[in-house]
Amino acid sequence: MPQRRRVIINTDAKNEADDQFAIVHGLLSPSLDIRGVIPAHFGTRRSERSMEESREEVDLLVKLLRMEGQVPVANGAAVPLADESTPRDSPGARLIITEAMASTADDPLFVSFLGPLTDMASAILLEPEIVNRNVTVIWIGGREHGTGGYQTTVEFNLSNDIAAANVVFDSGIDLWQVPSSVYSMCSVGYAELEERIGGCGELGRYLITQLVDWNARHHGEPIESRSLGDSPAIALMLYPRGAVSREVPAPRFGAEGGYLPGSGHPIRLVESVDVRFMLEDMFAKIRRFAREPRDPDAS
Repeated sequence: MPQRRRVIINTDAKNEADDQFAIVHGLLSPSLDIRGVIPAHFGTRRSERSMEESREEVDLLVKLLRMEGQVPVANGAAVPLADESTPRDSPGARLIITEAMASTADDPLFVSFLGPLTDMASAILLEPEIVNRNVTVIWIGGREHGTGGYQTTVEFNLSNDIAAANVVFDSGIDLWQVPSSVYSMCSVGYAELEERIGGCGELGRYLITQLVDWNARHHGEPIESRSLGDSPAIALMLYPRGAVSREVPAPRFGAEGGYLPGSGHPIRLVESVDVRFMLEDMFAKIRRFAREPRDPDAS
């Protein structure tokens, strides 16, 4: 068996302030063989060049991690699907296809989506055979299942490409969904961040500062914390059994983000994650990185 798990991270990195932590955690994890990071769009409500901004953020994080030239970065689609039958071809979608087609029974591929499912849907539409390969898609998105939940509007990641979500959920690919009711329970406080990674050099300072700054610009009420809602995707790739989950029939999504009857293919609905492991492992790896000596020849 391979000693490292093949992984692709698809991220709308500049959308909010939590993707950054997930990306860093993934890249600092030795058991994850990061085959590529795919910058994703996050709609046009905040920017007309969202995918490009995600690319710039990924490049910055790679630089802060001193991994320039070591991490393949392949741009995803700049806009959502126009409909459920027309892919958005991109280097990111092609990377997913290449790695998926190389999967075997003993060497699976995990593809984590921290934003919309545009690039996964495009890969499926471009090469339907990947649905039959040993590929697991982990998606942070969608509101909680059932009735009586707190969220009545369309969940953000879903809202940026409902057509893509329907393509992926209909496809029958191995799919794990981490809905908003789970990812919103992964909060950290400003004080905790300062205590855990405040002394971790340029990387730690950037992670904290960009999070606090984002809240100051976009949060409309008093707050001193933020959910690291994208980090469960990394924790599940590090330890796939580190969650409580159940199998449910795959739904479809309506225009308002609600669930409709779908293909019925089984998907894995994640209902809770091991937040202690997720946060402690991430903090420990950032602190360890900060202790590593710099290359004296580095510019």
